[in-house]
Amino acid sequence: MNLIDTHAHIYLEEMDSDREDMLNRAGNEGVTRILMPAIDAGSHERMLQLEKSYPGSCYSMMGLHPCSVKENFKEELRIAHDFFSKRKFIGVGEVGLDFYWDLTFREQQFSAFHEQLEWAIAYDIPVSIHSRNATDECIEVVTQHQQGKIKGVFHCFSGSEEQALKIIEQGLYLGIGGVLTFKNAGLDKVIEKISLDHIVLETDTPYLAPVPFRGKRNEPSYLKYVVDRLSTLK
Repeated sequence: MNLIDTHAHIYLEEMDSDREDMLNRAGNEGVTRILMPAIDAGSHERMLQLEKSYPGSCYSMMGLHPCSVKENFKEELRIAHDFFSKRKFIGVGEVGLDFYWDLTFREQQFSAFHEQLEWAIAYDIPVSIHSRNATDECIEVVTQHQQGKIKGVFHCFSGSEEQALKIIEQGLYLGIGGVLTFKNAGLDKVIEKISLDHIVLETDTPYLAPVPFRGKRNEPSYLKYVVDRLSTLK
């Protein structure tokens, strides 16, 4: 079985001690491709270097994570956008809105999200959307730009059936990871009603490790636990 981890920050420092072993474990579990979303200028070069070291298995996106939208967000956007003039990327990401940690730069997050959706349209590539505590708002922003041109994934989807159907209606996929294995998350009840045609798999490494590793560092080889739970539900 060949699996694609559609969202994994394997370039971060948390993986420095055993990155090669981690990638070997992923390969042994059938994870043949890993898609890497960007965060901000502080880690772009690490991500791109890792992609260069593992061609054919690690693929970079480019964008500005909503949690990195601060006073200098316009400069961060400029840096990210400049990379598109130098090379191709598989997607724009990780972008979106996060109203869980800090609302200080709420309006700036909206501004950055709108701009980066336009990048996805201009370059005709998918977008990876972060929507923590902001799923309805992210759906609304996508709807404003969607004219049959936006494609991509609502990463780490953990919303309601109604939200899932709205996302599908917009032509996007649901990124499903470790949360599906959490006993009281409720995501299993939603996914039972959603066709596999609208689902892609992810780990969000190093975050949100599935049961039985919940609370520990995540890694792409753990995607099999998400697959096991999904296959049981289906």
